Amino acid sequence: MTIRPRADEDMAAVMDLLAAENLPLDALEATEGWVAEEAGVIIGHVALEAAGDAVLVRSLVVAPASRGRGLGDRLMQAAEAAAGARPRYLKTDTVGPWMVARGYRLARPDEIPAGIQATSQFAGGACACTSVLVQGLPVAPKGPGFLARGGWLIPALPLWFLAYHWLEPAANALTTGVFHLRLDSRLGSAVAFFAYDAPKVLMLLSLVVLGVTFVQTFLSPERTRDILARRAGAWGNLLGSLLGIVTPFCSCSAVPLFIGFVRVGVPLGVTFSYLVSAPMVNEVALFLLLGLFGWKIALLYAGTGVGVAFVSGWVIGKLRMERHLEAWVMEIPYAAQAAEASHLAFPARLEIAVQGVRDIVGKVWPYLLAGIAVGAFIHGYAPEALMAHIMGKAAWWSVPLAVLIGVPLYSNAAGVIPIVQALLGKGAALGTVLAFMMAVTGLSLPETIILRKVLRPRLIAVFLAVVAAGILLVGYLFNAIL
Repeated sequence: MTIRPRADEDMAAVMDLLAAENLPLDALEATEGWVAEEAGVIIGHVALEAAGDAVLVRSLVVAPASRGRGLGDRLMQAAEAAAGARPRYLKTDTVGPWMVARGYRLARPDEIPAGIQATSQFAGGACACTSVLVQGLPVAPKGPGFLARGGWLIPALPLWFLAYHWLEPAANALTTGVFHLRLDSRLGSAVAFFAYDAPKVLMLLSLVVLGVTFVQTFLSPERTRDILARRAGAWGNLLGSLLGIVTPFCSCSAVPLFIGFVRVGVPLGVTFSYLVSAPMVNEVALFLLLGLFGWKIALLYAGTGVGVAFVSGWVIGKLRMERHLEAWVMEIPYAAQAAEASHLAFPARLEIAVQGVRDIVGKVWPYLLAGIAVGAFIHGYAPEALMAHIMGKAAWWSVPLAVLIGVPLYSNAAGVIPIVQALLGKGAALGTVLAFMMAVTGLSLPETIILRKVLRPRLIAVFLAVVAAGILLVGYLFNAIL
């Protein structure tokens, strides 16, 4: 096996390796790369993307059958030698602990230069749930000023609550005073709904992401994996369902998380309980539901979502379907990773949380506004009698129809909640609306397509059928009792 500079004729094989791991291909031809070659076959790759006085380490991949042999370390040695004294940055959601063990550390937002932020992987080629690591950059602590240590939160929080309190009067004044619309007209009602909900949901989302991202600096997916590896049976399913609420997750991390969980010994059923719970009952959804609908509906959604995740994972575990994993998943040698850097001071954690707000809100706001626009249209123009007929308790087909409509939609909880709010206001049954929201977030079509890389069709079919059955049961149950 040899490590050598990448040649033009290697590009097709390298791109196949990267595509198989769902890694971005943007601007790959503009990078300097190295490949691991064995018997004429490309089995590994890493690249450097120049960005001013720094470099971005990217496109690190080793073929599944060749892992556990130290190829990643040898590729990194070649790349780091070429980088020389330049600071090396990396954006990842899969190899963070391994890179920390190599001497990388978590980068503060103010330590990421404009050149690095302008690279394709920061501009849109990587998901917002990743970490940014750096090596070769001296630690330059923030100044000792009170504001730099997080003191800005003291005036910011009261101002947030004051602004939130005046949102509805301001939206009504905008509708009547600027647009000269009556609040009881269809258009005026829709405009007032949008003018009120758009800033309200964005403000709630920003506050929730700030708090949750701060908490998540203490609890990573790797730590979650290690906790679940020590649990089996129904208690493991329950713990996986609960941990899914508080740990970071996005669809693009589904495959590496799944592989990491299974290879470290987390039972398959417990892994599925986590994968169902994490997108469906995520912390952003709960806090937005709490802010918009009150604690009863938020608690109801959390309880039923955890119940669906628990039962789904428990059933899949009892079916013992490990044989329906793709063979290469179990062939990957597992190597324990070093624990992530956890000794961060409060200012560093707060800066990570602020960066999380920039990344996540900056990524989802178009979908959020689209969802609010749909909700505003429903609020202003959808006749209550029609909505009650289609999605009311008396319509037996409303729950399966809501699930069928929700599955192909690709939205996070923040984008679908304004639609839920409008549907409830127009007479849709609570069970039907809960089923719709669970289908959008828990049976995400993109996540299912991504998981096909590690699951055979029969296991995917069982996963979809079990989760869908649980969602249908929740919908019918709450339509019957509420």
